[in-house]
Amino acid sequence: MKKRLGHMTALAFTLLSGLLFGLGLILAGMTNPAKVLAFLDLAGLWDPSLGLVMTGAIAVGLIAYSIAGKRSTSFLGLPMNIPTSRIIDKRLVIGSLVFGIGWGLVGICPAPAFVLLGTGNVKGVVFLIAMLIGMGAFELLEGRRKK
Repeated sequence: MKKRLGHMTALAFTLLSGLLFGLGLILAGMTNPAKVLAFLDLAGLWDPSLGLVMTGAIAVGLIAYSIAGKRSTSFLGLPMNIPTSRIIDKRLVIGSLVFGIGWGLVGICPAPAFVLLGTGNVKGVVFLIAMLIGMGAFELLEGRRKK
């Protein structure tokens, strides 16, 4: 019963964190693909606001990971699942390039796409469908690679 309560509490905190994150994206304007594309337009009308949002996110992440790295369980008593691999291989580089190219073409990444989905934005729906197809293709190729 105690373990189930911990999982339910974790789920509630996850939901609350996701809602807070989504609200932050909306308030910062990061769900607007034009704003994101303006950040990537270094030769035109460059908008540095996404860089400021990223800097804030990195600062919060550094603090959270420095605390989490010293613990074996979460504050709710659940096991910590922190990635440990530091290998930069071909798969990581290619995946990063595909992500970056997609982000640069449409100005949407996964988190804002979910926010756009919630608003009924067609671009968000198309992006999420394309993302799911890409994830499925990866799983298919990964399954073949492991065989």
